[in-house]
Amino acid sequence: MKSGACWGPGTVRSFCSSGCLNRFSQGQCAPAGGRGGRDDTSSSLSHAPAPLALVRAPTRSYSFCHLLNLTCLRDDSADEEPTTQSDQSEIQGTLKTLASKLDDLSTCNDLIAKHGAALQRSLSELETLRVPLEGGEKIKAVNERATLFRITSNAMINACRDFLELAESHSRRWQRVLQHEREQRTHLEETIEQLAKQHNNLERAWREAPAHAVNTPDTPTTNTGVSERPRKEEASDEDEDTEYFDAMEDSPAFITVTATDPSHHRRSQSNLSSASGGQPSDCNQEDNCSVSSNEFSGKELQPHRKRRTQIPEKPNYSLNLWSIMKNCIGKELSKIPMPVNFNEPLSMLQRLTEDLEYHELLDKAARCENSLEQMCLVAAFSVSSYSTTVHRTAKPFNPLLGETYELDRLEEFGYRSLCEQVSHHPPAAAHHVMSQRGWTLWQEITIASKFRGKYLSIMPLGAIHLQFHASGNHYVWRKVTSTVHNIIVGKLWIDQSGDIDIVNHRTKETCQLKFSPYSYFSREVPRKVTGVVKDSEGQAHYILSGTWDDKMESAKIVQSSRGSSSSEGKQKTVYQTLTPKLLWKKYPLPENAENMYCFSSLALTLNEEEDGVCWTDSRLRPDQRLMEAGRWDEANVEKQRLEEKQRATRRRREAEASKAIDEGQDFEGYIPLWFHQRTDELTGETIYVYKGGYWEAKERQDWNMIPDIF
Repeated sequence: MKSGACWGPGTVRSFCSSGCLNRFSQGQCAPAGGRGGRDDTSSSLSHAPAPLALVRAPTRSYSFCHLLNLTCLRDDSADEEPTTQSDQSEIQGTLKTLASKLDDLSTCNDLIAKHGAALQRSLSELETLRVPLEGGEKIKAVNERATLFRITSNAMINACRDFLELAESHSRRWQRVLQHEREQRTHLEETIEQLAKQHNNLERAWREAPAHAVNTPDTPTTNTGVSERPRKEEASDEDEDTEYFDAMEDSPAFITVTATDPSHHRRSQSNLSSASGGQPSDCNQEDNCSVSSNEFSGKELQPHRKRRTQIPEKPNYSLNLWSIMKNCIGKELSKIPMPVNFNEPLSMLQRLTEDLEYHELLDKAARCENSLEQMCLVAAFSVSSYSTTVHRTAKPFNPLLGETYELDRLEEFGYRSLCEQVSHHPPAAAHHVMSQRGWTLWQEITIASKFRGKYLSIMPLGAIHLQFHASGNHYVWRKVTSTVHNIIVGKLWIDQSGDIDIVNHRTKETCQLKFSPYSYFSREVPRKVTGVVKDSEGQAHYILSGTWDDKMESAKIVQSSRGSSSSEGKQKTVYQTLTPKLLWKKYPLPENAENMYCFSSLALTLNEEEDGVCWTDSRLRPDQRLMEAGRWDEANVEKQRLEEKQRATRRRREAEASKAIDEGQDFEGYIPLWFHQRTDELTGETIYVYKGGYWEAKERQDWNMIPDIF
């Protein structure tokens, strides 16, 4: 055996597997410079690499575990191989190996203590002998070094034991991380597999029915209303990436037929108008609330102030989508920290204000003397609020608690709008609009959203109230569900589905609008909306039809009859109507809108700087302004700062509440500045309504009570 085999530099594995440990314990292996079976004091203590070997051993073991830790907790943005059961067995095997090495080190420690004690006894005996003064000092120095060496070895063994305990405690966390990773990957594999099967089935159906005319969200439509199927060589990639759904089981419960006999119209008009109180009920006649297509080619009044018509173009930043989305499955969207790459430079309060883009519909409705005609315009207004969403798949900024947004168009269009974020979890925003042209609108919207892997569902909760000053007609309705498809694979596209029930609580007249979900196999026009306006007795007077991304039309019913049973066994009503008249037409998007987040003309002005706005206004939010300027990296940093500041404020408020409870005192939670809670008499719900004071405070520029949220 070579000298220094036991004490030479190396790992614990080489130290123990060489068999030197057993021979050392039996006195068969001596350190370098000595012979086996005897205590050579000078050689044993002067051999420097002895403690170094024991120090290096746990260092190598620590490096291995540190590497394992990095492997298990590596950056999510990397492309890793799927985790298997062998990973857990590898961790367990590593821990067992570490435990065995610790036992070897403990044995080494016992041997060091045993032979160290014998060495110190020998040195003590040497001190008692009569030796020259110089020799006695050397023996004393050697004795001190031996003592220090034993203390160091004990400390090293204790450090190794602490390391093993730490590794065992972290192993449980590693296992949880591995299990979570495995579940996420399994969910993703199932999702991708399902998408692949759907894609394969659709391709097969397409090949088997080449003459079948289909409608896709981007299929051009001719003037006759028949969709043009693109030629095979012109098929776009969007068709391959789009996810499709089967047709709805419940088809429309009525059939519309346009009447062609004018005399029949004159005979039927008196009968239907009598049901509306004897007033002329055709909102398409030449009266004070008539609607024609040329009236919607532009705004009713030119603005007194020149508004901006463009913003900085959206930069092109790449992002690893899966590294962020895989941790979001099944979570509430408002609780997920998202980079601004998924956002558009507007807050949810500003998106809510965009409902007023077609406010002139309500201005016309306020001039209507007939409530059924008014209902048609209100229904068109409720549909128009979705027209800006067809290309807007980006997520607006979640407002901070207490954040506000005002839109003062009093001089231009006669209305003022104010929004405030009144709750953060769940996120809720209160909105109030007052118009000098005869109407008031208010709502409280709570957004419930879920990420389901393939799509994102956005469900607005809360009622929208609209009251006309002259007639006192009070309309109430709720929004439908918005769904963003192809979150993981393919091109993003948005769809609206569900029903809107509009009720005039003064006259009990109703309108039911049906938003048909998009279907690959349906022959209907994409994004179709249909509806029926009925009086308080349930008699239908108007048929509404159109699409939520383009236009809405109304047709007066002149006769109705029961048709034959459909294939589903339901008996459909056949309505004979006059020629449809245009109620609402979407404004064209501004030039270069595709590079400006597909903003409409109104959306481009929402973040424009205004003088005298409240300090909590969304226009002043720094991360949103940085994003609009194209400085996304700085916007991400600022967004994290604002969110952390909001969390700190919430923790302080919770601590104050806990302290008050412990002291037996009442604690009042967060109170919005401009809205207060009241019970709605019509719906029975507790909602936030405007309590006044904002516009007066703006006029005085008195913002002393405003909290610092930015």
